[in-house]
Amino acid sequence: MTVWDNSEELHAALALLLRGPVNPEQDFVCHGARLTDVYDMASCFYTAFMKMEEQTLPVALVAEDRAVIAAALLAALASGTVLALPHSFSKTALQQMREATGFSSAIVDHDFQKQNPGLPEHTQCISFDSSLERSVLPVEFMTVEQELLTLFTGGSTGMPRIWSKSVRNIFGEALYMADRYEINDTDIIVATVSPHHIYGLLFSVLIPLVCSARVLGETPSFPAEIVHLVGRESASILVSVPAHYRVMKGRILGASVKQAFSSAGMLAEEDSLDFSRCNNVGVVEVYGSTETGGIATRNRAADQKNFHPLNPVDWQIKAGRLYVRSPFLSPDLATNLEGFFLSGDRVQNTTDGGFSLHGRADAICKVGGVRVDLDEIRDLLQRQPNVKECVVVPLPDKGGRGNRIAALLRGKAVDICALQKYLSQFLESAAQPKRIKVVSTIPVTANGKYDREAITALLLAP
Repeated sequence: MTVWDNSEELHAALALLLRGPVNPEQDFVCHGARLTDVYDMASCFYTAFMKMEEQTLPVALVAEDRAVIAAALLAALASGTVLALPHSFSKTALQQMREATGFSSAIVDHDFQKQNPGLPEHTQCISFDSSLERSVLPVEFMTVEQELLTLFTGGSTGMPRIWSKSVRNIFGEALYMADRYEINDTDIIVATVSPHHIYGLLFSVLIPLVCSARVLGETPSFPAEIVHLVGRESASILVSVPAHYRVMKGRILGASVKQAFSSAGMLAEEDSLDFSRCNNVGVVEVYGSTETGGIATRNRAADQKNFHPLNPVDWQIKAGRLYVRSPFLSPDLATNLEGFFLSGDRVQNTTDGGFSLHGRADAICKVGGVRVDLDEIRDLLQRQPNVKECVVVPLPDKGGRGNRIAALLRGKAVDICALQKYLSQFLESAAQPKRIKVVSTIPVTANGKYDREAITALLLAP
């Protein structure tokens, strides 16, 4: 048994974390908040939580500062308070979260008034003030199965999905990843993904917190900015997303980088290998989701073509579908009698003891009553040498007869007529894209995932 799946050991590790850092004067944020500052903030937030009249309601976490987020997590851990994390700070997203949770208080950054993220009226804002009352963080009330976070993820329909995560889910995964990749107090992390995304939260807040690593306060996204900040800090770990690896092609970050991670979507093989050639560092791709936590990883530079599950994850493949059982699964997920959750991905066993991904099981739509596999169309298009990237989506048929297929491509010198002729050899009429558009960049969200709304708008435009 290990710390992430043994309740007593995990409780002991978290109790030690709540008692304070080994080196209080070390930076948590590079050139910013020290670990002692994080715990100072946490003690104030804890006191504020315990004084709330409605302690059963979650507290919204509407902060960008990684030190503030870390402090809020410690205070929530000690007090049993649930933190609600929005998928964005827009007025609409925060109002949706208010309606779903009833929160009346929010942790905010010190310069909240300048940010003005549009919190609903009558929200009590809690920010750090050195004059506020402090309390020692207790350890006796914390349990590893208690709910810690309520996470809101954006959806293509505009309605958020809501997932709860337990202490074991969140801190267990952070402790596991820090141990597996030997991240420690000598490391400096640069993350190009927001700490509000579960992947950014894990690698740029939770992991630094549990192993006393330092993290950059900024969240760079432009190639030159990423290269500059990694070099300026002599960063040892890069945490990024496929969209950023794509635009960093040919860029050399420097000899200080010893590890690189990617998640929030599939990293193209050419982008992964290009980064490895330029920087002599393989990219560890983390496969998982908000609700499942990390499931598996691969590193193409280490000749890993397929994904291999993390040690705490049990897995099965039945009828081409992946089932997982893990201490990182959200309690909201439906599992079978053996505790396995059926994922939404189609997979196959591989001879190296892992599995390969073959698209989403829900990537099926109907066109004129015919079942169409969107992933099959995408794979056919991406086999063409001039097509670098492709997204295939169903568009509503103006005639009201269901869907019509469309594809957005990134590439050079793409001959659309030749593509359509090629596809006609493999696809029946209903599956052949009625609209193909070539762009220089396929839109992505701030978290590096395809922006389905923007993609649809481009395909619908004249």
